[in-house]
Amino acid sequence: MSKFRMMLFAVIGILASGMTVFAQTAAEAGDNVNSVYKYRAIAAGIGFAIAVFGGALGQSRIGAAACEGAARNPGAAGRIQTMMILGLALIESLVLFALLVIFAVVKASGTV
Repeated sequence: MSKFRMMLFAVIGILASGMTVFAQTAAEAGDNVNSVYKYRAIAAGIGFAIAVFGGALGQSRIGAAACEGAARNPGAAGRIQTMMILGLALIESLVLFALLVIFAVVKASGTV
């Protein structure tokens, strides 16, 4: 129960520290554009890096599982390889879709 309490208080502390943002006065239209849009490209790059990292982890796990499955049952190696290639293609398509979304976000902000 002690770990749960520590985690609960840590989350409450983090959420409470963000409340000062909502207490700020309204900014002018020019200030808002400069403060928000200039960080979109950085956030998009970090988001794409997370997507690529997740895709790489998924592909490595699929490859390891396919090798292990083929080693355990060599007769089914052809079917395992077919399913592995299908899974790899789907994961890669998700990463490419994330790249297209990132391009759309950065282009919409006008930083490109």
